[in-house]
Formats: sequence, structure tokens, C-alpha cells
Amino acid sequence: MQHSDQPRRRGQRTDQQLTVQAPAQLMAFLIDKLPHKNRNNIKSLLSNKQILVDGRVYTQFNHPLQPGQIVTVAGNRAPETTQYRGLTILYEDPHLIVINKQAGLLSMGTSKERDRTAYSMLSDFTKKEDPKNKIFIIHRLDRETSGVMMFARSEKVQKLMQESWNDTTKQRTYVALVEGVPEPPADTITSYLRESKALIVYSSQNPEYGQLAVTNYTVLKAANGYALLHLELETGRKNQIRVHMQDIGHPIAGDSKYGATSDPVGRLGLHAEMLAFEHPITGEAMRFDAPVPKSFLSVLKQSE
Repeated sequence: MQHSDQPRRRGQRTDQQLTVQAPAQLMAFLIDKLPHKNRNNIKSLLSNKQILVDGRVYTQFNHPLQPGQIVTVAGNRAPETTQYRGLTILYEDPHLIVINKQAGLLSMGTSKERDRTAYSMLSDFTKKEDPKNKIFIIHRLDRETSGVMMFARSEKVQKLMQESWNDTTKQRTYVALVEGVPEPPADTITSYLRESKALIVYSSQNPEYGQLAVTNYTVLKAANGYALLHLELETGRKNQIRVHMQDIGHPIAGDSKYGATSDPVGRLGLHAEMLAFEHPITGEAMRFDAPVPKSFLSVLKQSE
């Protein structure tokens, strides 16, 4: 085996490292390489977050593998992610903290609320290690939007990420629960956005009117007068998805600011599902997922 890392010990069990020789799906690779384990054993390893690919936990059995990647079978279950009221820390290293933010939590303080924010919670968390520690916001999510969000642990990393955002962010996907069912079922929305003094973002087809915004959407599922959309952003403008959904006549459920007339989940139906980027210091490919909120899916359940 070409990989130089020695197996790490977790408790009394030793991690096992396997090198990928040919393209394969994760489950098929594990069945082949772990002949002493049956399919249910391997499913348990995946669900217990004991399978890592190049150091990242993957639980999807069909995750694609490429030659040269290292699959680690951890001896023990991964430690639980750190949970706070309103957020879960998905990942941290000396440079970055990645979280899954719940709806209702501000990204950072305003003149009205300073205490209970993602920023203040993470600041307290890092200061427990060292009172001199600081954190810096890289990008924001609206208060009522849930999902993957990232902070820097130094001003240098914040600047690196923000200045190279379009180059280093490989993929940024959202899911939205919208009113009605868009036609066609997949399309690209392009417009120019500008924010008014009243903090409402307006959309125009005039390039002189504002900043270019591009959103790609695909309908994943539709029922009961709503649709669940997969959205991929080519630009990251404020309120971009919310305005673009209003533009096509299918506002996000619960978004009265941008045209919604219903509120089936008691919150804005928008969730930052996945963020993939190049690590600003190591250059490593990073990917973080936050599952679609169950409340979105329950709206689409067909009645028996």
C-alpha cells in the first residue's frame, strides 16, 4: 500500500486503510475489500460514520471512488458532532469551522440581537480553548435559512476565502420548498439584483440596474401544491434564491417578503444542503452536507 500514514488507534481498535485501485462505488468497494463482513455489517459501518474517504466521513453507499483515494475503516464509531442550541459543528481545524445552522438563528449580531447568534456561540466555543481565539464570518445565511455555513479562525483565512470565493467554491447547493410547480422542471434564472433602502432586493433584466445573479433549479419532487427544488448557485447575491423564485412565480413557502401566501412548515422553506470547496491552506477538496429538513418532505407526502 502506497499510503504512508500509520493506522490510528481509537480505544483498543485499529483503523484499517485501503487504497482505491479502480473507479468504484463505495459499497461495492467495501464488499470486495472486507470479505469477512456482510452487507448489513457494512451498512452499519456507513451509518455509524466509520467509513472515511481521504479523511472525510461518507455515509452514502453509492459515493463514487477514484483511483488513488484512501478509504479508512475506523475501528470505533466517530465521536458525536458538537451540538449547541441552534447549530451543530460539522468540522473544525486550526483554520475553519463548518456548521449546520438551524432556522431561526442569526448568523451574526444586529443592533437588536447580539447574544444568541451563530457567531457568538462559536466565539465562546473557541475562547474556551484559548481566550485569545477569534472567529471571522466567511459567508452568511439568512436567519430563517438553515444549513451549511462556514467561519474562519483567522482574518488571513477569511480574506483568502472571500477573495477567491468563486474559484475555490466548487459547489454550493440549496433545496427550497416552493409554492406551485415550476415549468419547465429544470431551468436557469438570470437577472440583475439591487437592494433598496428598505432592504428589499429587486430584480431586473437591465445590466445597469444591479449585480448579475444566476440560479439553476431542478424540480426534485412535487405534491399537494408544492415542489421541492434542487438549486445550484453560480453567484452568491443577497436574497438571490428568494428573489429568483418570486421572479418565476413560485415563491419559497413561508417567504411573505417575496410573495409567498402560505407557511406550511412555520419557517422559510430554504436550506443550504451542500458546500464543496478547496481548503484555503491545505488545498484539500472539502465537502459538507446537511440533510433536507424532514418538515419539507412531510409537506410533499401523499395522503393515503
